[in-house]
Amino acid sequence: MKKVAIYPGSFDPITNGHIDIIERSLRIFDEVIVVVAINLRKMNQKNWWFHPTERLDLIRDVFKDEKRVKVDICDGLIMDYAKKKNVQAVLRGLRAAGDFETEFMMAAINRELNEEVETVFMTTGKNLFFVSSTVLKEVAAFGGSISSYVPKQVSRAVQKKLKTEGEQI
Repeated sequence: MKKVAIYPGSFDPITNGHIDIIERSLRIFDEVIVVVAINLRKMNQKNWWFHPTERLDLIRDVFKDEKRVKVDICDGLIMDYAKKKNVQAVLRGLRAAGDFETEFMMAAINRELNEEVETVFMTTGKNLFFVSSTVLKEVAAFGGSISSYVPKQVSRAVQKKLKTEGEQI
C-alpha cells in the first residue's frame, strides 16, 4: 500500500523550513500532498500576502522536479480532506517549544475527528527553527533580505509583490 501524507499549512509564503520538512518526509512516505489550507480567520483579517492560488503556483514551481510531491487546496476541515484522499498521516512541523502546545491540541482534535489518520511531528533543521512566514514577511516589508530562508522563486515573488503593492502589504 502506498504511504501518503498531507502537509497542511497556510504557506504564505513557503519557506526553507517547510521545504526541509517536505523533503525529509519523503524518506518516510511515498507521496506528500502539500495542502494550502484556507484559514478563514487569517483571510478575514487580510494579513496574507499571496492569494491561495498564487501559493499553489509557488509550491508547484519549487517542487516541479519532485513527482512525489503534489499540491492542493483545502477550505474545510483537514480531517475531511484526509479521509477523502485516503491518506495515512498529517505532517506537522515543529520549530520551537511554543509550537508544540498548539500542535498537540490540534493533533488531539484531529484524532477525534478521524482516528484513522496519524499525526507525525517533524522538527525543522537547527538552522531553520526560527524561520516563520510571519517573521519573514516582516523582515521583507522593512527591506531586509529573506533570500537565505526561502527558495529563489519565492524571494522574487515577494520582491515583486512589495514593488507592486508596497504599503498595502
